[in-house]
Amino acid sequence: MEIALQGSLLDGIQDGPALEELGTSVTRRELSAGAWLDVRPGWVRGSDELFSRLVEDVPWRAERRQMYERMVDVPRLVCWYGEHDALPDPVLEQARQTLSDHYRDELGEEFCTAGLCFYRNGQDSVAWHGDTIGRSKHEDTMVAIVSLGEPRSLLLRPRTGGDTLRYRLGHGDLLVMGGSCQRTWEHAVPKSARVVGPRISVQFRPRGVA
Repeated sequence: MEIALQGSLLDGIQDGPALEELGTSVTRRELSAGAWLDVRPGWVRGSDELFSRLVEDVPWRAERRQMYERMVDVPRLVCWYGEHDALPDPVLEQARQTLSDHYRDELGEEFCTAGLCFYRNGQDSVAWHGDTIGRSKHEDTMVAIVSLGEPRSLLLRPRTGGDTLRYRLGHGDLLVMGGSCQRTWEHAVPKSARVVGPRISVQFRPRGVA
């Protein structure tokens, strides 16, 4: 698959992709109703190389779903890795373990699964939603998102109404949604009217959260 990516000047030259520290480099933002966000810009060093590897190595698939009276194409490519599946790159295995170690005391369990979404251009998107299939419909949990490739806007808003937050995520940025965020807030990646490059989103979740 041939994809044109505008590389980040911050990626630099090194011996392949690697993770920076978490610890005090993570900034938390408290939201309403017990929800919160953690952000760590540039967590994956050499992220453009990792992006290129995932474009080639992940068995991406296109999905279709029912919308009203017709079937429509899902506007992104996807791939899901279950609890016992090997992830497509050792850096993702390391990322999942590092996130589990960092949040273990607060989360009380491991990150187990990984869902990957490939936004090929500005017309690929995901509508407003919360990850409320499974335990997160009733329980606090966490979803950790690693963004690779061109930055795209991730929007968040309270389900009960209020101001919309916007985060530009790409080139190895990490954002973690925690607490009641999946039940009390929604998030989306909107379409873009301007020309934008490709982005891959990697979402790590605990068991039973989808």
